[in-house]
Amino acid sequence: MSEATFSFVIDTDITSAYLGDLLGFIHQHYILPRQDHFTNITRTTIDHVDVLAFTAIEPQGRWHINIEVRAGKPILVRMSPSDETVPREALDVLKEDLIIGVQLFEEQVRKTTLYFAWVEGEEVVPERAPLMRRKTLQRMLTESMILLFILFFGLSIFLFMIFEEYTPLVLVALQLIVVLNADKLIARMGEWTIGPKKPKVHLLQYHLPMEEYREFRRKYKIDQLIEMKREIYERTLAVGREIDCQTAGEVLLRHGFECKPENMSTKTINVYQIVKNAAEKFRLPIPRIVVSNTMLPNAAASGPSPKRGVVLVTTGLFIQLEEDEILSVVGHELSHLKGRDPLILFALMTSEYLLRWYLILSGSFLSFIFLFPYLSFLYFIVVIGGIYFIYKFFEARADLESSIIIGQPHVLAEALRKIGFRKLQSERISTYRLQDWVGWDPHPPIYFRIARLEKLQAPVEVKHVLIQSIKDVINGFLAVLR
Repeated sequence: MSEATFSFVIDTDITSAYLGDLLGFIHQHYILPRQDHFTNITRTTIDHVDVLAFTAIEPQGRWHINIEVRAGKPILVRMSPSDETVPREALDVLKEDLIIGVQLFEEQVRKTTLYFAWVEGEEVVPERAPLMRRKTLQRMLTESMILLFILFFGLSIFLFMIFEEYTPLVLVALQLIVVLNADKLIARMGEWTIGPKKPKVHLLQYHLPMEEYREFRRKYKIDQLIEMKREIYERTLAVGREIDCQTAGEVLLRHGFECKPENMSTKTINVYQIVKNAAEKFRLPIPRIVVSNTMLPNAAASGPSPKRGVVLVTTGLFIQLEEDEILSVVGHELSHLKGRDPLILFALMTSEYLLRWYLILSGSFLSFIFLFPYLSFLYFIVVIGGIYFIYKFFEARADLESSIIIGQPHVLAEALRKIGFRKLQSERISTYRLQDWVGWDPHPPIYFRIARLEKLQAPVEVKHVLIQSIKDVINGFLAVLR
């Protein structure tokens, strides 16, 4: 037996009352369906901590790995390979499997969790699910407004009837107005504004079993939830106290809901300080900071220049990530501001658009559409797909630049793994990987981004960040084709 032991931790936002259920979830959904791969499965308690232990065996029986999962906060995992013949790839796959298992369990728990969020001095509002209209606007802005250009492509057909050969110039002018005011548009998506006088987001979560959650939602309507939030706020933040479980429990009990303290947890994030730290590292002015009170984990940055930059972060991101992970994600977004990526994309799309109208189609766009509908559709698919692929260079550059300036490539990798664990799971199938490379998504596949970041060693030193990112993206794409 090799003495080498590989240990790592997995952060979790679930309360201590659910840690035992987490081990049961891993046992039922990961180990039992693959019984031919695992043996020696035991559940024990060590120092009042639940422990799940099992052994992963190689199909030919040439080696094995002993795994121990301790359900603490954070979760501690120890893997002991039988000897030096155990490939590192096997350890990496097991690690990723367990991280995804934890994320799947957290996703299940979040479906029956009550979330309350507050910002001092800001209006008390409920957490709301992203509506279809809101999601569409969000995609337009957070994906550098590519969808907006597609919308203008269709609109151009109708405007041609009015402005004829001047239609492209009219549309480009409208697009430019949108790009130059993108900071104002994305700021309107947030419920709260963060600043030096109100720098923090306060979060409270309460986990419920499915039946109790349904009963709670049936009994307590939105107005009652707002009243509970307002009362908790007035008894804590409004008088200079932090949000605490005891006060929240008393308020809920006064409204007829008896809660268990072990199912409740609180968290406070100094959002302003995180963004300020990132901006100082990037040597940029502190952008305007807005928070959208939705559990969809996301962050975005926009604006025509760093001086007019705005960063939007959702409360879902604060729930799922640790502060160092949030810092690295903000660094990724500031890289877009520093590089003026929205303007670069605007120039790219506009150049193709004007070239198509004035050189390729020579003003006969409608005739081209009517005579060659399939060819024009194919052209549209290929060109837009090509632009999405080119923009992957800038997303890869943002990852790399955050790693260089913030100095935490592995932390950013963990953040991406938490946010994109579903895609990471599907991308284990090669066809899905290819689909993510050629699909209409400005981001490279999540598996590629994580693997690339984990290969970096801090401090990261790269001379030409964009050139290196272009090389990495092209090599990553070609590797899928081999």
